[in-house]
Amino acid sequence: MSKRVFGVNIPEAAGLLLLLAVGLIYLFPFYWMIVTSFKTLPETLVFPPSFFPKQLKFENYLEVWKTGPFPRYVFNSFLVAILTTALQLVVAIPAAYAFARRRFKGSRVVYAMILAGMMLPMQVVIIPIYLLLSELGWINTYAALTIPYMVSPFAIFLLTESFKQLPDDIIDAAKLEQLSEGRLVLNMLLPMIKQIIVTVTLLLFITHWNDLFWVLIMTSSEQLHTLTVGMIKLTNTEGTHWQLLMAGNVILVAPIFMIYLFASKHIKSAFTYSGIK
Repeated sequence: MSKRVFGVNIPEAAGLLLLLAVGLIYLFPFYWMIVTSFKTLPETLVFPPSFFPKQLKFENYLEVWKTGPFPRYVFNSFLVAILTTALQLVVAIPAAYAFARRRFKGSRVVYAMILAGMMLPMQVVIIPIYLLLSELGWINTYAALTIPYMVSPFAIFLLTESFKQLPDDIIDAAKLEQLSEGRLVLNMLLPMIKQIIVTVTLLLFITHWNDLFWVLIMTSSEQLHTLTVGMIKLTNTEGTHWQLLMAGNVILVAPIFMIYLFASKHIKSAFTYSGIK
């Protein structure tokens, strides 16, 4: 029986306070990043720190934009993230369907080898991949930033498990209707795992949007650098200008935040989708 004090459910109130505390801990770094991006340099160095700038300095964002070809960085970030994510989905969806619904010789071995790729850190394979791309003449090209990521073990694994959970009755009904496998996957199966598709797409996009290591290794031309590399230009030997670095981080995070807000609506609505009746 729930204990009440002055009409307040104590366990429920304690749970709400705990959730509020966790939410504040999670959101505070984002608040601090945004607030610091509007401060002056002296304000960022004072102790104890101020939780709100004395005067909003919007010029920080303009100064960040002038530190390099930021329009080019933004274009490259979107191009690489979108193109890489699209290529991974084009490979992962048919591969996942084949592993989940088709049996062919060596399928388990191939699937196990793909999953093993999830256990290998990029630093282990970066040298042979770099040498291969160098032989192909792909260094300092968009191909080097996208093609090596075409196969995503993470995406294949999640989509394979999702296809496995779908009932066999749907496949049998499609065969009776003489539907091709292409129409079966596109028109029937994919809508039923829409929430997984949206989630995987979002996670893949965020991964490539935030990538720094691969871009630094594969490119030396500023025309191919992304926003993550552009953030490095905001540090110098004279000391870090924290207000500029935070402004740059806001520019970097803002597209991801907007995309997440858009995608979250689709994820929530997808869970109410009744594909099986």
